[in-house]
This record gives sequence, C-alpha cells and structure tokens, in this order.
Amino acid sequence: MRESSRPSLVEVDPGRHLAQLVVDNAREAPDAVAFRRPAGGGVWEDVSWSAFRADVEALARGLVAAGVEPGDRVALMSRTRYEWTLTDFAIWTAGAVTVPVYETSSRDQVAWVLEDSGTRCVVVETDVHAGLVRRARREGDDGPTWTVEGDGLAALRELGRDVDDAELDRRRSGLSLDALATVIYTSGTTGRPRGVELTHGNFLVLAENVTAVLREVLDDDASTLLFLPLAHVLARFIQVLAVVARTPLGHTPDTKDLAADLTSFRPSYVLSVPRVFEKIYNGAEARADEAGRGDLFRRAAAVAERWSRAQDAGGPSLGLRLQHALFDRLVYARLRSATGGRLAFAVSGGAPLGERLGHFFRGVGITILEGYGLTESTAPAACGTPTDLKVGTVGPPLPGTAVRVDDDGEVQLRGPHVARGYWRDEEATRAAFVDGWFRTGDLGHLDDDGYLRITGRAKEIIVTAAGKNVAPAVLEDRLRAHPLVGQCMVVGDGRPYVGALVTLDPDMLAIWLRGHDLPEVDAAEAASMPEVLAEVQRAVDSANEAVSRAESVRRFVLLPVDLTEESGHLTPSLKLKRASVLRDHADRVEQLYS
Repeated sequence: MRESSRPSLVEVDPGRHLAQLVVDNAREAPDAVAFRRPAGGGVWEDVSWSAFRADVEALARGLVAAGVEPGDRVALMSRTRYEWTLTDFAIWTAGAVTVPVYETSSRDQVAWVLEDSGTRCVVVETDVHAGLVRRARREGDDGPTWTVEGDGLAALRELGRDVDDAELDRRRSGLSLDALATVIYTSGTTGRPRGVELTHGNFLVLAENVTAVLREVLDDDASTLLFLPLAHVLARFIQVLAVVARTPLGHTPDTKDLAADLTSFRPSYVLSVPRVFEKIYNGAEARADEAGRGDLFRRAAAVAERWSRAQDAGGPSLGLRLQHALFDRLVYARLRSATGGRLAFAVSGGAPLGERLGHFFRGVGITILEGYGLTESTAPAACGTPTDLKVGTVGPPLPGTAVRVDDDGEVQLRGPHVARGYWRDEEATRAAFVDGWFRTGDLGHLDDDGYLRITGRAKEIIVTAAGKNVAPAVLEDRLRAHPLVGQCMVVGDGRPYVGALVTLDPDMLAIWLRGHDLPEVDAAEAASMPEVLAEVQRAVDSANEAVSRAESVRRFVLLPVDLTEESGHLTPSLKLKRASVLRDHADRVEQLYS
C-alpha cells in the first residue's frame, strides 16, 4: 500500500461557515466586483460585494418568512446563472440546506431527490421546471415553489421585508464548520442516486487551502466564467472558491453561447471537462482543414506538444523555441483570442484528459491543471498546480489531503473535505469508509513523487472469457479523442474478446464529410459508409496501441444515434450509464460477437 499526503496550509476557525463569507467580503471590500451578470450584447454588469450581500439577505429574509427553519432542505433546480449562486448563499444565510437538482432531470429523478431529502420547498428556473416539480411531488406535499424567471424571487423578497437583521444574525450564529451545507445526489451510473452530506467545513477548509496553493491562478486580476452545471459538485466548489478568493465570477447557462461569452467576459481561468477540450482541438483542426491550413495546424500542434514536453526535460532547444515563437503568431494566438485573450489556466476534471491534449494546450499558452475527486470529497482531492505539474497525472494531494492506494489498486482518501456520509443511509456509509478512509472505487497508482494517476473504475473492469482484466477508460479516452467519434463504450465482459460501441460526433460529421468530398448525410446513413468505417477503424487501431493484444478492441459497431443525456445514456456530468447502454443496444452488442 502506497500513501501520499500534504499538511494543511490554512487552519480555519471552527466557528466559520459559508454564509459568513458574504458578510466578511461586503465589510472588507464593499465596492470590489463580486460577480458579472450578462446584460446583453456582450456587455457584463458588475455586482459589488455590498450589493450581493443585500441581495442574499433580502432573499434569505423571504425564506425565513416563508417558514424555512434551520436545517430544512431547500431544492434548487436551474441552469448555471447568477440566481443559482444567489439562492445558494441565501439558503445558507437562512440556516437551511441546499439540495441541487439537475435542470435536465426526469420526473422520476426529481421525485426521488425531493422524497429522499425531505425537501421543504423548491426554487426553480422556469415554469416548465415548476410543472415538473408539481408532477413529481408526493400527494399531499404542497410546499412552496418559487420561479426565477417569473416573479418568484421578487415575491420572496417582498415576503421577507418585515424580517429583521437580528433573525438573520441568529440563523448565521447557529452555523459552524460542522453544519450540513448541502445534500448532493450522485449521478446514479450504477443504481439509484445517493445523497452525499457535505458540510460548510468540507467546502470552506478545502477552498481556503486551494486558494493558498493556487496563488498564481487566483491573483488580483483573476476572474472565471462558469458554464458547467452548478448542480455538480465541481462547479459548486469553484463557485465557493471564487467567493473565498474574491475573484469575479460570471455564469453562462447555455454552452451554445460559450464562444461569444468567453470572448466578451475574458476570464483568466475556467473549469471544464476533457470532452470540451477535445472539441476545441478537433474543431480548430477541422476549420484549418476547410481553410486549406490543415497541414500548418498539425505542424503547429506537434511543435506545441514538443515544446511542452521540453519544459519537463531541461527546456526547449533554440530551434524549438524559434518554431514555437513562429507558430505562436500564426496559430496559438488565434486560439487564445477565441477564449477572450486572457485565459492562462483551466481546471479539468470528471475524466482523464490525456497527455496529448495536456501538452498541446500548455504549448499554446493555456495550462490545464488536471484534478481528481468525487462528490464525496467535495470535488478535488488531488490536482496539478503551476508549480506541481506532471501532465498525464492528476497531481499530488491538495493541502490537508491524504491519498493511498491499497494492494488491489483502489484509491482511498482522507481529509477535512471528505463527506461525513450518505443521507439516511447508514449501511452505505459504513461500506464506504474503512478506518477513516473513504473508498473511492477508482483504480490508480501513486508514483515515487506522490503524484496520482487514475487508471479506471473498479466496477467498470471488464473480465473477458479468457480471464483478462480490461480497464475500458484507456481505450475509450483515446477513441473519443478522434474528431469523428462522439461517444464510445468498450464491452466484452464474459466474451471472447473486447469490442466497442461507437457513435459519430454530429458536429464534426458534416465537416469531415465535406473535407473528404463525400455527400453530407446524417449519422445513421454515415454509419454504413465504407469511408467512415475505415476512418473509425484507424481510430480504433490508434487506441489499441496503448494496450496489449489481449486488451485491444477486435471489432466495433457504429450506432445510428449518439449517446446523450437526453437519450438516458449519459449523466449530466457526461459519464456513461453503462447499464442503460447495454440494455438499449443489446442487439448491437450481440452483433459484435455473432
């Protein structure tokens, strides 16, 4: 068993809590910019800390007047927007507990979260969400629902006009690091979602220590734009981190507007998932091909990767530095400009990034800090930093965190950011902890310097008929890196060899077909085209280079439709629901072995 740990850099007063952050920031920096709200036409409106405190307390008074008591659960169902953060801090200021609900959830999913959490009332974004909540509620449950896009929040503010400051002070004084802040339900990839209990201390202690270790990222000119769902723990942690570090935060609810919002907001750091970085790279390459600059782009990409690798091996040669400077003017500057021109860092989580993309973006001038964590660890437990970066790993443990890998390869965590347990599920809590260590279910290893590398998920290991253990993540990550591939799932449990279900990326398919002088058809028709099948086979061959012959994909089949959250095959954080894919595409799996 190997273990790596780092001591805390910041000790937090046990009496502090998340609601106190708003008070402190408004007192110490009342006129500083806390948030930037979209005002239309690429214009962002500043919100000061004093204005944010006033908004939070007005909403908190409304919750108090509506009958919300300390410890009550309040569900929050909305896309990522300013009002999400506002409501979250208002719930905490009222002494209550936030229960996030993905705005893409089904009626059954909403019903389970509301029933299991014992939610007192609900804040939703739209009337459609309000209708969904109404249908999902148990008979006789008539708790209030307020709508962000209607007059719900205004009505709440009006309702609370007679609640005095002393009552809010009383609510805040009842909080501490040990107080429950939120119940976040897991994505449910392997069964019914479980509520993870996270305290004020889980968020606050981790955020204070991450702020201390990421000073270069969270400097005086830092700002960030959130576009991932705030119902997910990682985006939620970045929200808290921005408040702790006092870096202006913006929200964009629709990724279709992301390119324009990045250009106008001009963040210095962002949070994303590997799939977004893959799409940025593939899209840039495809546009270069269409403009007749494909060879130039690929040469520039190769130089960026070589330049980045040289940073870890004594530095680039003079010739490489000259090439890098040339391509910086011709290619890299354009990519940085597309993100607003100030983006220097990105945090990547949720899945392995891959060394190729990590080195490419660092070579372009955007350092991706890859991290690892779970809902149960309040998101990051390990993360690369500008001074502790090994591309291809998820970095060393963060301050205050201990990581160990047992003899079976399972990663286990310990620290003040680890959840206290599962909501109303003592059996699951007992099973998840051993001697104070949280069993993640993920597989990995620690190198001699204490850097963690994740190799797969224990429950996803495939055992072929020949008894070979295969971790699908390595193959799937490499396959998804190909521009033409949307999603893929490796199969083969109990089968004679490994196979793969593959979908075509709908955004890239048309560009690829035009670039190869082929008729533009939909994914269903393209799945039978010899040229498309040959290209995907090349992607499979490339992925197979990373594994042994016994672990390699022998056959694949193209699905006529993509695997999406809407189809029920991906979680909101873009993880595969393997059981659902196997159930709905059982005939295609059989086709692989017929």
